[in-house]
Amino acid sequence: MQRGLYVFAEFLTLVPRYDVQRIVNEHRGDYRTKHFKCWDQLGCMMFAQFRQLNSLRDIDIGLNAHASKLYHIGIQQCPESTPADANESHYHRIYEDFAKSLMHRARRDYANTELAVEVNTAVYALDASIIDLTLFLFPWAKFRKTKGAIKLHTLIDLRGNIQCFSSWGSHKISHGTTRCLRR
Repeated sequence: MQRGLYVFAEFLTLVPRYDVQRIVNEHRGDYRTKHFKCWDQLGCMMFAQFRQLNSLRDIDIGLNAHASKLYHIGIQQCPESTPADANESHYHRIYEDFAKSLMHRARRDYANTELAVEVNTAVYALDASIIDLTLFLFPWAKFRKTKGAIKLHTLIDLRGNIQCFSSWGSHKISHGTTRCLRR
């Protein structure tokens, strides 16, 4: 017999539910929602990320495989179309603001972390990654004749390994198709 919490339920206890609910209330994310709240959607998406599930069908199969345990891991059981409907109807800024609050908390907690090397000034690392996209869905992201992609530039503060700046654009960045996100 199972004693204690499931591993995923323990992980969900680390997520500050109060902050999530505060942001949901700010954006009125659960307005006119009866069953599948923003917290349930966040839990399903985190479950999908940890299991490396690639589609809504995979998420549905993965959640239905654990249907009797969903309540115990902190996710409400939902019919097949509910995650798709929630992805369509819930406001994306809820999760963006929550991610920003987590980054702010991490930056505050790790601000005094010492580096392996003694340096008097801030030290940053720059990463440039190419993210493949489908030209059918993103025709503006033409990378090659039959391939779409964007390049993501990320500046990372090495004290705590926290992202502090991101910009992305198509391969023709010199043409001014760069979009910037700042905290």
